[in-house]
Amino acid sequence: MTLDTTDRRILTELQKKGRMSNADLSDRVNLSPSACHRRVQRLEAEGYIRNYVALLDARKLGVPTTVFVEITLQGQADEVLDAFEKGVSRIPDVLECHLMAGTADYILKVVAENTEDFARIHRQYLARLPGVAQMQSSFALRTVFKTTALPV
Repeated sequence: MTLDTTDRRILTELQKKGRMSNADLSDRVNLSPSACHRRVQRLEAEGYIRNYVALLDARKLGVPTTVFVEITLQGQADEVLDAFEKGVSRIPDVLECHLMAGTADYILKVVAENTEDFARIHRQYLARLPGVAQMQSSFALRTVFKTTALPV
């Protein structure tokens, strides 16, 4: 399936406000409500829309500190990578884990209450991950820009 201009407008609008009604969405993209609904259903069925979520405020939830952790593993064998990925996926404070090309093997995005809480996460979880040879943590001082919207 290829996306036309209307599909792209629908995706753009839903990324801004995923809970808007079909009537509001159809007004924004200049379609009838029934045609808009059919397109959204097709975009969902084709996997362009994976899910609908609520974006929460980290500060209000008491985890305002963001830490990026670069991890280098002891080796690159499939068993080492699989064991690490399985272990890291169980850590509730890790929001993202990316396999990297470059100096580090993985980069993690971790949230914490403060530096002491991150020290606890490090001791309790990160230091116990299988296959880790080296870790380097960088604390974000301020978020300059953040979005979940993909360019369509």
